[in-house]
Amino acid sequence: STMFLVGLSGGIASGKSTVVAVLRELGCAVIDADVIARQVVQPHSKAHQQILQHFGTEILLENGEINREALGSIIFSQPEKRRLLNSITHPEILKEMLKQVLKYFVLGYRYVILDIPLLFETRGLTRFMKYTVLVYCDRPTQLARLMKRSGLGAAEAEARISSQLPLEEKRRWASHVIDNSGDWESTRRQVLQLHTRLEDSLDFLWARLAVGTAVAGLGGLVFLLIRHFIS
Repeated sequence: STMFLVGLSGGIASGKSTVVAVLRELGCAVIDADVIARQVVQPHSKAHQQILQHFGTEILLENGEINREALGSIIFSQPEKRRLLNSITHPEILKEMLKQVLKYFVLGYRYVILDIPLLFETRGLTRFMKYTVLVYCDRPTQLARLMKRSGLGAAEAEARISSQLPLEEKRRWASHVIDNSGDWESTRRQVLQLHTRLEDSLDFLWARLAVGTAVAGLGGLVFLLIRHFIS
């Protein structure tokens, strides 16, 4: 069997969730890194225990879950704390992603989409992707959508957008771009066209992640991915 990996990313309020919804509707295999990131820090998990050891119980909610806002405020202002948190969570996230890739490989999927918000910022994981897809929209549209969605003022919304790598820069790195500046139908047509191209592609990437996992176990691959992901 052959299978390849497709990395999907975007920016704040660029409309990535809209594109993912269409892909799921088409029956595509989508692995959401954000969902996994929340799962691996649930109470009683290995990462949850390690986070408490280093950051204290002050970051907990009443139900025992981690207060993401409280933790976020700590790592935002302290880069060394952010690196520490990444060293705890990234290995667990990557192991779960590998498990899901293997599952879709066994099920015979032609390609798997890895929805990774910071795909282009980290750059390390892009080398494992046969294709990379950016969900793009122009800056005025992105600003207007963020203000409407979050109830932010123009200055605060601009600050949040500016804290991320510009979509124009990410656009140069992506092998495929979904322009979500227009209406829903326009975006849907582009996603359908992309899906058709991927399904018909002859440029297969042997499922080296899945095969490697089955043959050699997670250890070596996880180490390789972690090294690239956090470099």
